[in-house]
Amino acid sequence: MIESLNRVIRKSIKTRGSFPTEDAATKLIYLAIRNFEKGGRNVREWFAARNHFAIMFEDRFNA
Repeated sequence: MIESLNRVIRKSIKTRGSFPTEDAATKLIYLAIRNFEKGGRNVREWFAARNHFAIMFEDRFNA
């Protein structure tokens, strides 16, 4: 499961090349994960991970 999610994220980043801002990269990763979830597979424990990221990166992450 993790390997396939990583493949989807790498593929979306690889086709883009470079990003003008960190927000642009974050948005692309977010959209890749959402697209991955719509494929019928859910990211396990995503809400717990999202809350953890919100605590770790409170200045950059809006949960």
